[in-house]
Amino acid sequence: MRLGFLGSGAITEAVITGLVKSRSDVGTIVISPRNSGVASRLAQTFPIVRVGDGNQDVVDSADIVFLAIRPQIAEEVITELNFREDQHVVSFIAAIQLKTLAEWVRAPVRITRAIPLPFVAELQGATAIYPPDEQIADLFSSLGTAVQAKDLKQYDLLGAASALMGTYFGLLETSARWLEAKGMPYDQASTYLKQLFTGLSEATGASPAQSFDAMRWDFSTKGGLNEQVFTEFEAKGGTKALTQALESVLERIQQK
Repeated sequence: MRLGFLGSGAITEAVITGLVKSRSDVGTIVISPRNSGVASRLAQTFPIVRVGDGNQDVVDSADIVFLAIRPQIAEEVITELNFREDQHVVSFIAAIQLKTLAEWVRAPVRITRAIPLPFVAELQGATAIYPPDEQIADLFSSLGTAVQAKDLKQYDLLGAASALMGTYFGLLETSARWLEAKGMPYDQASTYLKQLFTGLSEATGASPAQSFDAMRWDFSTKGGLNEQVFTEFEAKGGTKALTQALESVLERIQQK
């Protein structure tokens, strides 16, 4: 496979890193020079990666073109390029629909949307894909897990769920700062919480068939401290606020 990446940010770096680790069928990878730091680092690290002379060079050199550019500049960048009919375009651009992408590409290419997460670099990512496509699903399955959405509604829901990452780290930061305010050094609090949540993540992965609610009870003694924290969190609007935030993100996604 010859792959091209328009956009050389963090997600591009994560996907390329994972692909080089996991696949032997990638012939060449060409990336755009926009972010010279990431682009040059990848080219120096992986022999199969080269920095393109420009965006059109990336498109001309690839069988599969990945769009990893910011939504604010996507139309400007894409409409200036000439794509081939035999190419496959995979868009990482949040909330830009297939119809709009097709209008910008202006060629009858296959277009797939995908939401790779940073963990694909370590072959642990879950990547949502729409519409279902076996070639792209196989590619992202090698980077962790590929989830093929059966319709646009399901894909948008997965996109909304992926917006929970910042909240996860915000929860950790809030807890660490509370410990610090009570007299514990921040570094010590951070180390403890990282290990605690790493253990919880591993426990989740080890119980794929168990519901989150069942796991919550497994990790909560009846009348104990864990039960108390969640009960108060729920009673004071925590779960409602989270649900409302997800609804708001979904609405934003579906407006595009």
